[in-house]
Amino acid sequence: QVQLQESGPGLVKPSATLSLTCTVSGVAITSNYYYWSWIRQSPRRGLEWIGYISYSGSYTYNPSFRSRTSISRDTTKNQFTLQLTSVTPEDTAVYYCARSSGDGTYITIPNDVWGQGTQVTVSS
Repeated sequence: QVQLQESGPGLVKPSATLSLTCTVSGVAITSNYYYWSWIRQSPRRGLEWIGYISYSGSYTYNPSFRSRTSISRDTTKNQFTLQLTSVTPEDTAVYYCARSSGDGTYITIPNDVWGQGTQVTVSS
């Protein structure tokens, strides 16, 4: 059974860097052909896809977040991490990690497994 679990601070100060980790169990994050995403949800902005890192280590970001986003991975711990710089109160949201499946060229089953989500509040 594949499970994803987000972890990180629940409160971040404005202008700081938000760092979250997703720990994956049940499958290696290097397994073909999975894509590991960060997604957030807020009442004001709804669901927003931030970006993903693939089974091969390549990554793709939402253009809206590209300038201040970095997604990396630690294959020894089977984890992937989100860093979002220069946060503002607009970045307050529930952050999810999720898995998508593909065929090596395209994502064919988007976001079929989700973590439970973690609330992040940006406030001084």
